[in-house]
Order: sequence, then C-alpha cells, then structure tokens
Amino acid sequence: MHYKTKYLTFIFFSLFALSHFSVYAQTKRQLQLEERRRELQQEIRQITNLLFAGKREEKSVVSVVEDLNYKISVRKNLMRITNQQANLLTREINSNQSEISKRRDRLKVLKDDYGNMIVKSYKNRANQNKLMFLLSSSNFQQAYRRLQYIKQYADYQKEQAIIIKEETEKLKQLNQDLLVQKKEKQKLVAENKAAKSILDKELKAQETLINSIQKNLSKFTAQIKLKQKESEKLDREIQKLIREAIAASNRKAGKSTKRATFSLTPEQKLLAANFTSNKGKLPWPVASGVVKMRYGTNPSPIDPTIKIQSNGVRIATNKGEQVRAVFDGTVQGIMTPKNGNNAIMIRHGNYITVYKNLSKFYVNKGDKVSTKQVIGEVITNKSSGDSILSFGIYKDSSIQNPSHWIYRL
Repeated sequence: MHYKTKYLTFIFFSLFALSHFSVYAQTKRQLQLEERRRELQQEIRQITNLLFAGKREEKSVVSVVEDLNYKISVRKNLMRITNQQANLLTREINSNQSEISKRRDRLKVLKDDYGNMIVKSYKNRANQNKLMFLLSSSNFQQAYRRLQYIKQYADYQKEQAIIIKEETEKLKQLNQDLLVQKKEKQKLVAENKAAKSILDKELKAQETLINSIQKNLSKFTAQIKLKQKESEKLDREIQKLIREAIAASNRKAGKSTKRATFSLTPEQKLLAANFTSNKGKLPWPVASGVVKMRYGTNPSPIDPTIKIQSNGVRIATNKGEQVRAVFDGTVQGIMTPKNGNNAIMIRHGNYITVYKNLSKFYVNKGDKVSTKQVIGEVITNKSSGDSILSFGIYKDSSIQNPSHWIYRL
C-alpha cells in the first residue's frame, strides 16, 4: 500500500508539472484578451463622445455614415474579442471540471490508503508492543533497523495526513475558481447579447442612411471626390516643401540638390537616430482621440468603388484639443492655405511630422520644440461640430505609416 500511494503521488505531480505551462499560457491569453476588450470598450466610449454626442444636425450624411461605419467595425471587433474570452473560459471550465474529477478520485484513494494504514497500525500495536518488537531483535544492528522502520512509518503517516489536507484545500480552491469562471462567462455572454442588440440598431440606422444616399449618390460622390481633391492638393504642397528643404540642406552641405535625402549635420544625425529608436513608442499628437481614418487606401463607406487615399491618419478629438509635437525637433514650416486647412511641419533630422487642420499656432518657423510640447489647437468644423486632426510622417520625401511609429495608434 505504501508503494502504491507513493506511485500515485509521483504520477499526480508529474501531470501537474506538465499541465502547469498550459495553464499559464491560457491565463496569459485571457489577460491579453481582457486588456484588449477594455481598450475597445474605451474606444467605443470615445467614438460616442467625439463623433456622436452633441453634434450638429447639419453634419453631412456622408460624415454620419463614415462615423457609424467606424463605430460598427469597432463594436464587431469588441464582440469578437468577448466571444474569444467566453470560448477560452469554456475550455478552462471544462479543464477545471476534469481536474476536479481527477483530484476527487485521487483524494479518495489517498484517504482509503491512509485509513487502511491506520487500521493496520492499530492492529499491529495491539498484537505486538513496539518495545517487544525491538527487544526481540537478534542483534543491535537489527534493532537499529527496526527502530528506523518504526520512525519512517510514523513519519510516512504524518506525511500522508499532510498530503490529504493539502489535496482537500486544492480541491476546495478549484471548486471556488470554477464558480468564479462560470460567473465570468455568464457576464461575457450577457455583454455580447447586449452588444448584439445595439449592433442590430446601428446596422439598421446605417442601412437607412445608405438607402437615402443611394437616391442621390452622384451628389454625395461628388462631395467625397472634392474633399479628396483638396486633401491631395495640400499633400502635394507639403511634399513640395519637403523637397525644397532637402535641396536646401544639400546645397548648404555642398552636395547635389537633386539628392532625394537630407544632408545631416552630426546633431541632426543623432536626432534622427533617436527618432528611429523610438519607433512604435512615440506619443499621440493629441492627448485624447480615436483614429477615424487610417493610413493608405480606404474604400468609401457609401460607394466601395471610390477609394480614399490617406497619406496619414485622421484622428477625431475634442473641441479645442491641443496638438502636441510627438518628438524633439525644429519647426520646418507653417502652412495657411485659403481653405483653412492650416498645417505645421516639424523636422526631426531627416524625418518630418505633419499636423493638419489647426485653428491656432503656438510656434513659429525655426522654433525648437520638445516632445509633447503644445504647438497649436485642432480646428472644429462649424457645420458638423467635428474636430479632426490629420497627422502624417515622412522620412526624407517618403511617406510613412504613422501606426508603425505612434504607440498603439
């Protein structure tokens, strides 16, 4: 019986060690999903506050559809993450139930073995006194071995009692964990059910808006193309200024003005290296906001055949939100076109960051700025009430994806 119990104990702890890594991986994944779920919940709250709460009725239908389309995509993502959490909890619950069953069986074997051992020990004590057992030894060496046996047997009894107590506590904790997991799963399922109800309403509102747009699609298509044309014009002006700055740096360094890259001083090289080393860690250009449009080619939500090219990101933020430099640098230029799409360009070695749609400037050309220094304010559209900052990054004259540079953009 003694060897049987030791064997079972060895097998149990071996299986526990093998499963420990799997449990750790599941826990880590659950924490990652929970963090992402909270981020998406916060993003939906920001979308509601920044794009829908208190907005003017004059807001264009196209803009409303864009905002609603964005909100729907985030809500769908939230539901997907929540569903993944629920599925992972289901696997954990099943695993816990299986573990509880195994531990119950093992605990029963341990208790049975311990009970048999106690009964046997009692009978042996009644039939043969321990002292007589020792005195009947044929020699001193045998007496010593018998004494050691008695001691080991007593220690083993204590050890088994401790193991049974520990196993009972572990089983109790597993049952408590199981109850918590079941409650958490019920909560997630309820949240997804509520989110599905809201999503259905948003999809219905989106369908109604799309139907109203389809009646006069050419008019709204023309509006989108006009905005795209204005944006492309400003981007061309920005790229022209960057090329001129590159040519000026090369002229100053005595190099060909046809070079497509900046000629850098030792100080500018160090600044550029620091900028590069902070890739993915740069702060947001505003303290609060959500990305309304991402970098690259984006299909129009009202007409998928129309492609909207974005050389940066468009961030919806609060009215009068302060705009911040994302890194140390020098103000390369300030643009004030007639359409009011004011912009600031800041140079960081051979990198340029661009901040468009500003109502106020707090810096001048040639000023040195530091990371998170306030350089201006975002303009608020008088008709829609939207405050959108357009932000872009260039390496020499090459456009960069801001999402690769700004932390969790």
